[in-house]
Amino acid sequence: MDITLTREGSVAALTWNGGENRINLDSLARLNELLDELESVEGPLSLVLTGAGKFFCNGLDLGRFADKRDEFVETLHQLEQTIGRLLVFPAYTVAAINGHAFAGGALISCAFDYRVMREDRGYWCMNEAEIGLALDERLWSILTNRLPRATAVIAATTARRFSGPDALRFGIVEAIASEADVLTHAIDVAESMANLDRPTLGVHKRLAHGAEAATLGFSP
Repeated sequence: MDITLTREGSVAALTWNGGENRINLDSLARLNELLDELESVEGPLSLVLTGAGKFFCNGLDLGRFADKRDEFVETLHQLEQTIGRLLVFPAYTVAAINGHAFAGGALISCAFDYRVMREDRGYWCMNEAEIGLALDERLWSILTNRLPRATAVIAATTARRFSGPDALRFGIVEAIASEADVLTHAIDVAESMANLDRPTLGVHKRLAHGAEAATLGFSP
């Protein structure tokens, strides 16, 4: 699964190069493999995740699960655990939302400390109400843990496609930038936070998100 790691000084930049960047057991295993590697790094560190082309992440790999119910259930479980892990990851994390972030991809973005989204194209969307795939309480909790509750309700009940400016206005992202500047902005923010004391940051992130991580099945 094509998720690559590059280093920009103390910033670890993960780039998802899988086309639509669909979520399945392979992509989650690769992401967690890289998180294992980074968690063992000592000293200054921050993390950026971005996609390539039109997509940040286009959600679950539903075509793969058409006749594989057990794999679908296990993928949801692994997705929840991975989001829980990112919420309390002991380094500052930034999502550079370069393109569409739909459903599971939108949920992944909620795991990051800071989110910057392309301002001119691409949508952030929880489209489950369109496709007939209901959230459960754990997936709903991911939204309410990181977003204004009113925004979470709108997202879940209308399948609204939020543009970058809308996402900023509704509290989904912290910033918007041009296509050329999304990753640069993300790296600049990550670099500015890389010298935070990581053990202390880890404690504070567990205070902020530990209960949610546990709800999602992750315990550090």
